[in-house]
Amino acid sequence: MVSPLADRLRPQTVDDMVGQEHILGKNKLLRRVIESGNIPNMIFYGPPGTGKTTLAGIISKKTNRTLHKLNATSASTGDLKTIFSQIDTFAAPNGILLYLDEIQYFNKKQQQSLLEFIESGKVTLIASTTENPYFYIYNALLSRATIFEFKSVDKDDIKKAIFKAADFLSNESNIKIKITDEAAEQIANISGGDVRRSLNFLELCALSTIEEDGQKVITVKTVEELSANGTMVHDRTGDNHYDLLSAFQKSMRGSDPDASIYYLARLLESGELISACRRLLVCACEDVGLAYPQIIPIVKASVDIAFQVGMPEARIPLADAVVLVALSPKSNSAYLAADSAIKDINSGKNYSVPRHLQNVHCDSTEEKLKKADHYIYPHDFKNHWVKQRYLPAELKDTKYYSFGENKTELAFKSYWDNLK
Repeated sequence: MVSPLADRLRPQTVDDMVGQEHILGKNKLLRRVIESGNIPNMIFYGPPGTGKTTLAGIISKKTNRTLHKLNATSASTGDLKTIFSQIDTFAAPNGILLYLDEIQYFNKKQQQSLLEFIESGKVTLIASTTENPYFYIYNALLSRATIFEFKSVDKDDIKKAIFKAADFLSNESNIKIKITDEAAEQIANISGGDVRRSLNFLELCALSTIEEDGQKVITVKTVEELSANGTMVHDRTGDNHYDLLSAFQKSMRGSDPDASIYYLARLLESGELISACRRLLVCACEDVGLAYPQIIPIVKASVDIAFQVGMPEARIPLADAVVLVALSPKSNSAYLAADSAIKDINSGKNYSVPRHLQNVHCDSTEEKLKKADHYIYPHDFKNHWVKQRYLPAELKDTKYYSFGENKTELAFKSYWDNLK
């Protein structure tokens, strides 16, 4: 059985790696650490296919320690105990280098079982994760390791890796494998910064291309045919998922209809109809808000239509709503008011409701009369308003809401200024 091309071409030195110049370039921090040969406990954090596992293998060659690899998706505490039992034996005379992939799948107890051994220095831990380590790795372990962030590989770097891989396939198969620049560009585009995905896709293209005159020429047509049913690279639980949703809402908030539509399209093509609709509804309320309050039922109606008709037609009412939100005036005055009040409540300002505002239905007749005497019914007065305190006495001068600088709220302000 032949291993995938990405494994057959796995870099053997730091210089062979693609991308990560910010930590592995000349005189960069991680490169200096590796070249020193004195390897600390480290956590590699970043998207798939960016070189985390490859670099761990390269580092293992820099030490005299016995290398053990585990994947937290399938490993158990028993597997750790088996490895640790080799400490101070002939099997691991200089200690152990443990590479633990997908560490976020270890629970707290499993992660804590590592502490004793990495503190003693008998185990050097290199862990990798595609999730934010500050959310998924326990503080005690984080404080004993250095975090290095791996980033999606630049498209130009991926293209270089593709051309290099094509030469490798040529030598391996004794058939000239050529790929056009447009085809390499297309593979780099659909790989989403994942080198492994791009190389394995290149191999699929090579296998499906017909040999003519002793060579295979991979064209953009071949790439498009093979990628027609799976071009999107999207992790629905990882950081990229939340980055995409964040960009979607921030583009609408920033009044950029083109970017808003672009991110909507990416979400819908990734099967994220529910998440896209949720962010759209939130943005209508949070970011447009009282500057154009009529937009809220309009967006709600568009979302209802989207769910009723389903994809692909759902894109039409959603596109209408997204452009409308992006182009509408913006105000977060109500959002800020709510957050300010919640902050006060969470800080302990939970005061009694003023007596005249309390519910009278379950009171005695005497109590009802006392409350009724103090409560002033606004509809008995001109313009249906009368001055009266509604906040608890301790908060009587507190202001949570401030009028926004937009036509709607300024009209409200003018009305109430004149009235009061």
